[in-house]
Amino acid sequence: MDFEAVRRFVEKEGGAYEFTVDSMPERFIEPMVMQGMKIDTIERGRIVCSFTVPPRLVNTGNTLHGGATAALVDVIGSAVIFTMGAPTTGVSVEINVSYLNGATVGEEVEIESKALRVGKALAVVSVDLKSKKTGKLIAQGRHTKYLVLPSKI
Repeated sequence: MDFEAVRRFVEKEGGAYEFTVDSMPERFIEPMVMQGMKIDTIERGRIVCSFTVPPRLVNTGNTLHGGATAALVDVIGSAVIFTMGAPTTGVSVEINVSYLNGATVGEEVEIESKALRVGKALAVVSVDLKSKKTGKLIAQGRHTKYLVLPSKI
């Protein structure tokens, strides 16, 4: 077992990207993932949006990174909660993502988010990512959020 290879894989101190990473603004993940997103349809309990996979969001296999996909499930899944009249999107309790196909740089992706249940304390949403060209399901996510209850004081 080459533990040093594992260390090099995990630890990213120094190197070509250090200056770039250190100079990034706080809370950069959401804008980095959502840049270029367009809403196609918005209605009560449903949002359909689309984007073209940019080079910044791909993995070493040159397909949409699983972390970026999970972030899209998080953000777009949260947004659909607002369409139900909730004053807040709450905090994540669980995010589940099944990765079914890849999406390459330049590929158009459609994302559909549906509110499955928005109650007083919990919200559950589903998020499907599909290739606009082939219609194939790229990933399917489910997101459960705790909706912070207002104080009675």
